[in-house]
Amino acid sequence: MKNNCYAVIMAGGIGSRFWPMSRTKHPKQFIDVLGTGKTLIQQTFDRLNKMCPSENIYIVTNAIYEDLVLQQLPVDRNQVLCEPSMKNTAPCIAYAAFKIHQKDPNALMIVAPSDHLILNEEGFLKKLNKSLDAVISDDILITLGIQPSRPDSGYGYIQFSNNQLESDSEIKKVSRFTEKPNQELAEEFLSSGDFLWNSGIFIWSTKSIINRLKTDLSDLYDSFTKGQHLLNSEKEKEFINAIYPSIDSISIDFGIMEKADNVYVIPSDFGWSDLGTFGSLYTHIPKDNSENALVSKNVILYNSSKNMIHSNSDKLIVIDGLEDYIIVDQKNVLLICKKDNEQMIKQYTKDVKEKKGEDYV
Repeated sequence: MKNNCYAVIMAGGIGSRFWPMSRTKHPKQFIDVLGTGKTLIQQTFDRLNKMCPSENIYIVTNAIYEDLVLQQLPVDRNQVLCEPSMKNTAPCIAYAAFKIHQKDPNALMIVAPSDHLILNEEGFLKKLNKSLDAVISDDILITLGIQPSRPDSGYGYIQFSNNQLESDSEIKKVSRFTEKPNQELAEEFLSSGDFLWNSGIFIWSTKSIINRLKTDLSDLYDSFTKGQHLLNSEKEKEFINAIYPSIDSISIDFGIMEKADNVYVIPSDFGWSDLGTFGSLYTHIPKDNSENALVSKNVILYNSSKNMIHSNSDKLIVIDGLEDYIIVDQKNVLLICKKDNEQMIKQYTKDVKEKKGEDYV
């Protein structure tokens, strides 16, 4: 464990594809979606705590989730970076980088989403250690790319070149980032052998990422530079609330990673999933003899198979004759829909909000 290693957990999303399990006031990262007894953000914190001291783990989230973070994680209020509005990943990473750098100019920084699943934790930690060793000595930005197991059109992709880091041949130079492809292109990516899924996990020194912000996102850099002395002080919140309305919403991939000439990727295979849909969740939950994935205390099934059933109440759920359905019982909403129709969930949420109001979303 390196004392100058810091981790930043991005936890500002609302998980709209997981409605009604994930709600605006209590989104996916704060829920035990897998039935393990721990929420996704708790699992992420515990994983990163094996790399960094707990006091070096920061959570960037929307201000409305500050209390949820403090309830679920053993952190001080100063470790919860509250964004007054959602501005995508580049501003949240910039905020954390400047705050950490102001405290420790030699800081190394791991950035990870709060709601991903990693099955092979030991393999994941080995890749992080390899990355940290590299960014100590080289002015580079590293991302972990996942070896694709199928031609999935739901992920962004990273293409790597034959060039590699001189000190470690496993660390490859990135050729390009691509947005989510169509199915035909995803099949080409898989067969080519030089494309990886984009995990959204990054490793760098705070010095390196701040230098890239200065080069590639100068307005964002200037916004934080003018008040950097206020970070880690009583005036930090006032400063952040003042600058955020004028900050552009932009992703770190589009703003920096696609432009920078010092981006490297480590091909990885550690049982990763972004748990982006109920379909991906279904694959990671133990099944009964009829391939039903159950996260519920009280279910009786008849003539039913291949269903995804999630409930956090003691209510008895009796189901007869359903196959390939998503059933989610949460508070004041019961969702029953075909698995094949899960892409409609965002539309369901929009319609519910318009017809029934905010209490149901």
